[in-house]
Amino acid sequence: MPIRANRVNMFVCGPTVWDVSHIGHGKTYVAYDIIARYLRRKGFSVFFLLNITDVDDKIINKARDLGEEPLVLARRLAKSFFKDMKDLHVDSINLYANASDHIPEIIDQVAGLLKKGLGYRVEGDVYFDISKFPGYGKLSHQKLEDLTVHRVDPDPRKKHPGDFALWKGQKPGEIFWDSPWGKGRPGWHVEDTAITLTYFGPTYDVHGGGTELIFPHHEAEIAQAEGLTGKEPLARYWLHTGLLSIKGEEMHKSLGNFITIQDMIRKVGTPSLRVFYAGTHYRSPLDFTEKALEQAVSLARRFRRAHDQLVLSLTKTVGETGESLGVLKRLDEARDDFFRAMDDDFNTPGALAAYVRIIGLAEEEARNPKDKSVSAIIDALEDLGSVLGVLETETVAQDRVSELVKFVLELRNELRSKRDFQSADRIRDRMAKLGFVVEDSAEETRWIT
Repeated sequence: MPIRANRVNMFVCGPTVWDVSHIGHGKTYVAYDIIARYLRRKGFSVFFLLNITDVDDKIINKARDLGEEPLVLARRLAKSFFKDMKDLHVDSINLYANASDHIPEIIDQVAGLLKKGLGYRVEGDVYFDISKFPGYGKLSHQKLEDLTVHRVDPDPRKKHPGDFALWKGQKPGEIFWDSPWGKGRPGWHVEDTAITLTYFGPTYDVHGGGTELIFPHHEAEIAQAEGLTGKEPLARYWLHTGLLSIKGEEMHKSLGNFITIQDMIRKVGTPSLRVFYAGTHYRSPLDFTEKALEQAVSLARRFRRAHDQLVLSLTKTVGETGESLGVLKRLDEARDDFFRAMDDDFNTPGALAAYVRIIGLAEEEARNPKDKSVSAIIDALEDLGSVLGVLETETVAQDRVSELVKFVLELRNELRSKRDFQSADRIRDRMAKLGFVVEDSAEETRWIT
């Protein structure tokens, strides 16, 4: 149950915008999109907050290589990420929060941790002393003395190898902000807690991210926030998505297995990609294979075809009134199984299996439609399909239509320039029947829908 009745505050760790997003990122954000959609479908008011890490070593290094300002690079790649989310139909996020927009809150948090004795200064740097927070390691179930110190900043000046940076003093030529400890920039972990404390306070309902963030990132968030506020837990529920791999290897450009979200959407379309993701439980790793992708494409097309054929059957005069024998009972059972699966830790494979059963009913009903059965099945397909996001119009498909229309108009203009007005008019009239109104003027040819 949430902290406040019928209200869920959910925070998910967003991208570090130093490169374009790949399909592994897509798996994570589609998973949380489905979770937020389902919670809203159940009647909860969900505030979904996702941060954008736009201050980070990777961004600074990439910007230096490109001869670009770090925040300019970050804004450009954040814009690319927003397009990825739009084209993936990840539309449940209420607020994207940039780390760079919360520097005053970050500085306040670092100052508070220093005042409580949980942080210490080393010249222009500030570190969190993990030995001063007894609960450090409770999320990853590690003891302080046994902690592996991978993915931490090596620095012999630290009291403990696992101590992490709260504030980093400026290095020559780097981006900086003024602070009580000199010019510098925030550490990675403190950016997120400054954001969540600002919008949600010391405790909220759901915190999500990939499994790779459990240690040290989420451990550090807990230590910072609970250490500062004295209140626990930071989050009541921790959700972590399994990683996507290709032939057992993580996705990296150096390995030649880097597939961008945009490339995959162009290849198979958004519904197919969302079906592909939903076929694996969000906590489980997903190994990308062409066979699994082809199955998802086939299934997504089946969903669309079954839905559209059933909608078309409503317009047929041969449709009979009433309901088909046993259909509504089987529909209710499949719908119940869908909700039962989603209530079980958002089990999308189980929900998908229930949805396929409803698709089977749609295909069966389309052969001998009865208006009551048809309407009930369509409602179920659209209702439950909106949770999984598998029946929505594709943005990329709309873009392709626009490009195709432009190409047809170019051909038509060539015909007009050759004074073949009869053929040009035939194209214009055919487009009008399809809903595209062509307007000619001395300066240009425009089309509207």
